[in-house]
Amino acid sequence: MQMKRIEADTLEEAYSKAAKELSCSVTEINYEIVQHPTSGVMGLFKKSAIIVAVKKSISVLENSADITALKEEAQKEILNETIEKQQLKVEDKELADTIEEKTKVSLSKSKKVQQIEVDIEKFEKRDEIVDTFFSSEENSSTKALDMAEVKNEIIFDDDRDAPENRERAIEIERKIQNLMKVACFEIDTVEVDVFNGIAHIFIDGEDAALLIGKEGYRYNALSYMFFNWINAQYDLYIKLEIAEFIQAQEEMIDNYLKPIAEHIIEHGKGKTKPLDGILVQIALEKLRAMFPNKYIAIKTGKDGKKFIIINDFNTRKRT
Repeated sequence: MQMKRIEADTLEEAYSKAAKELSCSVTEINYEIVQHPTSGVMGLFKKSAIIVAVKKSISVLENSADITALKEEAQKEILNETIEKQQLKVEDKELADTIEEKTKVSLSKSKKVQQIEVDIEKFEKRDEIVDTFFSSEENSSTKALDMAEVKNEIIFDDDRDAPENRERAIEIERKIQNLMKVACFEIDTVEVDVFNGIAHIFIDGEDAALLIGKEGYRYNALSYMFFNWINAQYDLYIKLEIAEFIQAQEEMIDNYLKPIAEHIIEHGKGKTKPLDGILVQIALEKLRAMFPNKYIAIKTGKDGKKFIIINDFNTRKRT
């Protein structure tokens, strides 16, 4: 028995194709339509025409039984193909959704990680500059006022007249004057003295208050800028005075430190409140002058703010 399962775009094409494969005319075949063709919607869900066909010479009973069996087989194949296609569509969609979701999460994490890394780098650089500034100021203070840990004596060596120091002082003074002109500040006095490893800078003029800013925030920024420049190029620390700002800050710190000094004398130790900018350095120098036999250092709290602690040397070893 020669029996064919034929699939084509239309029934007419299926009949013609069946006749050709069975080597007979269209009128000499018996066929059963398994699936009618549909054009779908906008090209989607389109179905082909499917028939099973045999020559008419085969007995009707055999032909009918075989056609029915072939039809059932074809329908099963169609059903299995449909199920497989649907499964593939679902799997593809799930896979696509999963990939898309993972990609979004990955990109989001990547962006967050990059932002965190940038933020961490910024904070580390900022903290590094601030810590370097204060630690260097502390070191400069130690160089300028080299106190022994248990000796109440001060060693002071003024080497400002050394040729190298005079040359550096003139060069730094000229550059700061140019900076003030470019920044359009009315500044008529810029003086620089270099001695004991420190560049002592004095600036004054009509716009001196603008360089200081509210609560000294511009003063702090200018100090950091000068320190990073001068320390990197000349290997010097700095002490900056604008008009009488430092003098006023010193008077304020003097009043603030009086009760703290009394507490230290009574209990042998103490600490300051968090201090901003140059106030930390001023308080450090004054406390070291008042208590040369104690361990006095700048510390940073969890909130990033700096304060000063005062202890006995025998309770904490100095590194």
